Amino acid sequence: MNFLAHFHLAWPDEGLVAGGLEGDYYKGPLRGELPAGIERGVRLHRAIDAYTDHHPLVVQLRHDFPRDLRRYAGILIDLSFDHYLSKYWRDYCDIPLGEFNSGVYRALQAHEHSLSQGSRRMLARMLEYDILGLYLDWDTVPASAQRIGQRFRRANPLVDVGPALTPARDMLERAFLGFYPDLQTFTAQQEMALNQSAGRASNIALEEKRP
Repeated sequence: MNFLAHFHLAWPDEGLVAGGLEGDYYKGPLRGELPAGIERGVRLHRAIDAYTDHHPLVVQLRHDFPRDLRRYAGILIDLSFDHYLSKYWRDYCDIPLGEFNSGVYRALQAHEHSLSQGSRRMLARMLEYDILGLYLDWDTVPASAQRIGQRFRRANPLVDVGPALTPARDMLERAFLGFYPDLQTFTAQQEMALNQSAGRASNIALEEKRP
């Protein structure tokens, strides 16, 4: 999943929201180096990505992707799903999209001092261009894919990907609408487990401090 979906699933816990961004940049095992709330957010981010990758609808979507784009299906699915989340936002959230995005930006700025350089750079771009708001427009999907393709060592394989991706739009939309409610249910369960784990850790710490 891409940024908007991670933030939506983490909301309204600011630590989880910050971890939703940091999850794209923090690599390796989690050993307590991060603030507790952000570390929980990174764990949630990783769980969401793993669940998404193995969900039957997403697996089938990759299989049905246009052959020339199949190698990059993961990138294109993530970007497309943010578009469809924006398009159907009112079905999933009572807060207007623009208001929600502003709240996310404020939450990220409040935790900016705890974020990695990569996350801070991305936050700066989000604030400058209102990246979350751009995904309501489908053209943001191929444009973002093209920018991601610039990171490849060889020639950018996602230059002018829009026309090739257009035939897949209907199946992307159907897959998102079938998949996202399952992801919401999974995320709620994960957040409950993370909260319970954090509560147990807090109780243990209190016991250790007692004389």
